[in-house]
Amino acid sequence: QVQLVESGGGLVQPGGSLRLSCAASGSIFSIYTMGWYRQAPGKQRELVATITSDDSTNYADSVRGRFTISRDNAQATVYLQMNSLKPEDTAVYYCNAGRRTFSYWGHGTQVTVSL
Repeated sequence: QVQLVESGGGLVQPGGSLRLSCAASGSIFSIYTMGWYRQAPGKQRELVATITSDDSTNYADSVRGRFTISRDNAQATVYLQMNSLKPEDTAVYYCNAGRRTFSYWGHGTQVTVSL
């Protein structure tokens, strides 16, 4: 079992930045592929970014060049640095830990990009 707790969401103006954090507990953090997903109202949950146990990263086209995912295995934490935020980035952002058939989710943190 892995427990995930997201933090760092909030209200930000277009063009601004936020950094999301996801603290993990309950298992060996370093072996998991960690990911950030988001779900906007009326839309399906979508991949934002992932980072593997060997630090390979993958990004959705919509965020590539603006968002950066990173992990600190010693702190069992994964981060999402979000720059140049747009109104269409507004969503609930969820942290995920995955390995083989196992997948764990946090409860999400709201990000709102608006004037």
